[in-house]
Amino acid sequence: MTPLVILIAALVIVIGGVLVFRLHPFVILITAAFAVALMTPADPGWPSAGQRVAEGFGKTALDIGIVIAMASILGTCLSAAGGARRIVVAIQRLVGERRTPLALLLAGFVLGIPMFAETVFYLLMPLARAVWERTGRGYLLGILAIVGGATMTHSLVPPTPGPLFVADALSVDMGTMILIGLIVGLVAAFTGFFYAWWADQRWPLTPHATEDTSARETVAVDAEAPVEHPLSLWAALLPILLPVILISLESASRSTPHLFASSLIPVVQCIGEKNISLATAALLSMLVLARAGAGLPKVRSTVAAAITEAGGIVLVIAAGGALGATLRQAGLSQLAVGLGSGSGLMLIPIAWLVTAIIRVAQGSATVAMITAAGVMAPIALEGSPPFHPVYIAAAIGCGSKMGMWMNDSGFWVISRMSGMPEMQTLRTASVMVAIEGTAGLLATLCLAIVWPMV
Repeated sequence: MTPLVILIAALVIVIGGVLVFRLHPFVILITAAFAVALMTPADPGWPSAGQRVAEGFGKTALDIGIVIAMASILGTCLSAAGGARRIVVAIQRLVGERRTPLALLLAGFVLGIPMFAETVFYLLMPLARAVWERTGRGYLLGILAIVGGATMTHSLVPPTPGPLFVADALSVDMGTMILIGLIVGLVAAFTGFFYAWWADQRWPLTPHATEDTSARETVAVDAEAPVEHPLSLWAALLPILLPVILISLESASRSTPHLFASSLIPVVQCIGEKNISLATAALLSMLVLARAGAGLPKVRSTVAAAITEAGGIVLVIAAGGALGATLRQAGLSQLAVGLGSGSGLMLIPIAWLVTAIIRVAQGSATVAMITAAGVMAPIALEGSPPFHPVYIAAAIGCGSKMGMWMNDSGFWVISRMSGMPEMQTLRTASVMVAIEGTAGLLATLCLAIVWPMV
């Protein structure tokens, strides 16, 4: 069976499992991995199909499991300590109260680095409503600003699961992924913000009784409840910034070692390793939560909830890693070498388009990124594109922004929590996110041309 037929069969299983059977992503991805392994002719000396799937699964879990667990602890503890609200207030003071939607955009962008996008929306949505209650305007702009900021770092900046997996699959240095993800994400987020401002003028939104008030009130309690000892801005920001700084320093120590004293390089490379830097930040976030007045039982329960949430994510991503490994064993690498040697910059829009198609079909941005990374990784690893593979990773992240509609759980979170009807959610939030994905693609292409890093 040819590699192309095997690839098509894998995509049919992934997309059909969502659209027809509505199975959990872990079940879909691991089933596709087993199917690809069984369809692939085994060379002499190869392990069995089941062993090959297990090895791909285990390698991925080895690479990203600790990071995802620690990132989940970091985000959950920081949220419980009131850090999200403290960051919003600080940004609001910086830009001025009249520019609160801009503060929400920037806060969503920052908080989307350690937290999942839907969690950021839960936390910040009550603040958008509070702005409307004070001014009587700008409610839709506030909602879209939160979505526009959080959704870009969710798909472009580690340690969130999607970009973390893609960077690992494409052998992209974590510091490089963070840098390019931040640049592309900022360009895309501000482009989306301009559309949000226009949409707010054209289709102003007023909170009304159809909003999911029970969910909103629960979120408001979590986001706005006073803490015994309010956090300083540095206490709120440090757990987020620390891993970014440490990982960036570690990356710089490898690429430009002459900037560091020789005795410091081993220390920087030790504490900047992704697992250690995220573990350090997670421990710091637990101390921040305790400093905010939470007792030991509260800290324990918060960490337990974070680990439970991280467990499901690790299973999904490790299953995606198993699928990618079996696709490479099926001969996709050989096909990719020919594609990579002759396509040049076209590889970036190809990666974007592959991810966009999968996202539209099955709904989840993270699953779309995992699947697309399995398809594109052989190109980045063996096709020798004329630019750094980080740009393929960024294109995958931007492609996952396309086609947010009714098969996406995030679509319903935005619609129900904000009180927007489905059609208004489509013409505002969905269009804005698609504009961001397109702007991100263009920014990625420009960077690959002017700064190929090869």
